[in-house]
Amino acid sequence: MGRKEKKDFQGKGFVAEFRKFITRGNVLDMAVGVIVGGAFTSIVTSLNQDILTPILGIFGGTDFSYLSVTLGGGENAPVLYYGKFITAIINFLITALVIFCLIKVINALSDRMKKKEEDKPAAPTTKKCPYCLSEIPKEALRCPHCTSHLDEKKENR
Repeated sequence: MGRKEKKDFQGKGFVAEFRKFITRGNVLDMAVGVIVGGAFTSIVTSLNQDILTPILGIFGGTDFSYLSVTLGGGENAPVLYYGKFITAIINFLITALVIFCLIKVINALSDRMKKKEEDKPAAPTTKKCPYCLSEIPKEALRCPHCTSHLDEKKENR
């Protein structure tokens, strides 16, 4: 690093730039999203472990979370908990499905709102000259085509 680069990294410029980055709306939105995402993950995990896994256990005869394989023998033999892995995959798929459905609903609502805004007719920006009938700006006081002075009384006819 050159002297100037090192000075900017250690000086006020770096701190000011970092403060600007942190206080920008996107970073705060992202932080809120991470917090809500963590809470949402715990809800989906509970849904899977406490409700769906026991129901699936009725049909499959077992609860996925307790499935394991002991590798080797002895007291300290490693254990693969593949049932927990299956549970994690199910959690992911449920989370993805719920998020997909939420995004579909949000996009549908957003599209409806946009269509309502597009359906409104735009205010006219032009008018017709009462003398030569050419299109002129709405604010014009004189027609650029026939050079007539535009009178409010004649315009409203």
